[in-house]
Amino acid sequence: MFNPSPEYVRRFFCEVATKRELGSPLTPIETMAADWIGAHPQYRDDLASAERALVTRYPDDSDRNNPFLHLSLHLAVAEQVSIDQPPGIAAASRVLAGRLGSAHEAAHALIDCLRETMERATRESRPPDGAAYLACIRRRAET
Repeated sequence: MFNPSPEYVRRFFCEVATKRELGSPLTPIETMAADWIGAHPQYRDDLASAERALVTRYPDDSDRNNPFLHLSLHLAVAEQVSIDQPPGIAAASRVLAGRLGSAHEAAHALIDCLRETMERATRESRPPDGAAYLACIRRRAET
């Protein structure tokens, strides 16, 4: 399983931001990341320098989001939707986007369900429950 370090993640997003700004060619995963970077202009300064990004800390008690964590979660759920894994997530995401008015808001709802699922798995020392994750998404799509 791919398990990138925080340093790798920060460098990746900074490099993608630079490539996006310069109009350089992007790989498919970089294109997906670039789309989410474009949807978050508030992170432009955070992504401007990999060296600065490597030393910047985002404390838990801060009201400022960790842009690298947030973009990573966007990328994770976007990949899940693109391959429909768990099965049904793509359809539920489309319904959710229609109900919420945008794919971005739908992605935030998926992120919330993913966090809930991962926190439960950690608390219970179990693998993540894909069925519970999808049930959370479907509940949000129906409400």
